[in-house]
Amino acid sequence: QLQLVESGGGLVQAGGSLRLSCAAFGRAFHIYYVGWYRQTPGKERELVAEIRPGGGTNYVDSVKGRFTISRDNAKNTVALQMNTLKPEDTAVYYCDIRAIVAGRPLLDYWGQGIEVTVSS
Repeated sequence: QLQLVESGGGLVQAGGSLRLSCAAFGRAFHIYYVGWYRQTPGKERELVAEIRPGGGTNYVDSVKGRFTISRDNAKNTVALQMNTLKPEDTAVYYCDIRAIVAGRPLLDYWGQGIEVTVSS
């Protein structure tokens, strides 16, 4: 089992910044993929940013140049630095880590979700 704990959300004015963090806890796991997703009421969860297995990053067009995803392998954490926030960035953000845990098949593990609210 892999437990993910997210932190760093909250309320910020448009133009401000927030940094989301996701820490993975467990035994004998190997991470292959990390990503941040977001969801608003009535809409499907969408990919915001990801680090692919080869190390390349990918961002949804609406956040390019404003958000940066990073990963700390030693601490088993993934962060999302969000700058120049806009009201349309308001959502619940979820961390996704794809990992092999204790020899089990590769699975996606999700954080509990953290709210980000950007006021205009």
